[in-house]
Amino acid sequence: MLAQTKHRFTVKEYYRMAETGVLKPDARVELLNGEIIDISPIGPFHGSVTKYLNHLFTAAARGRWITQVQDPVRLDEHSEPEPDLALLKTSADFYRKRHPEPGDVFLLIEVSDTTLELDQDEKIPLYGRAGVAEVWIVNLVDRTIEVYREPHFTGYASKTILRAGNEAKPQAFPDVAVDVTELLKR
Repeated sequence: MLAQTKHRFTVKEYYRMAETGVLKPDARVELLNGEIIDISPIGPFHGSVTKYLNHLFTAAARGRWITQVQDPVRLDEHSEPEPDLALLKTSADFYRKRHPEPGDVFLLIEVSDTTLELDQDEKIPLYGRAGVAEVWIVNLVDRTIEVYREPHFTGYASKTILRAGNEAKPQAFPDVAVDVTELLKR
């Protein structure tokens, strides 16, 4: 008996589908582990949290990093997610010729409500396997920030959950603090 297998798309095939119209120009999708995943619409709370983080990190950057919002990060040949926010190493051309890769990333942030399970179960292992140094999931459901560090082949060795009253600080830039209470107030 032959086992059924799925076809895993490459990043190159994914872009070709967009160029030829198989994927519509306004399609909200990302490529994860060779599968094309629909991205949920962004609600007001999710959008507000993303804007808050963008404002805070852009103001604090002072030339130390580039703040990227909802743009692709190429993890490998089969995965190119679009995290809500990323702090990237500076680049003179602002990544004009390629999308950032794991070695370019100081911090990735996923703001999660309807995508919480996908982010925890699918993206965290992908980010860890790719070697992304630090990932935060801003968990809008539980009003927490999940901090993942020490990447390895199945995910991350370290997970810390921050709640109201705590501050989240990027490992690469501990002088920058995100007040969890302020970030997640309604």
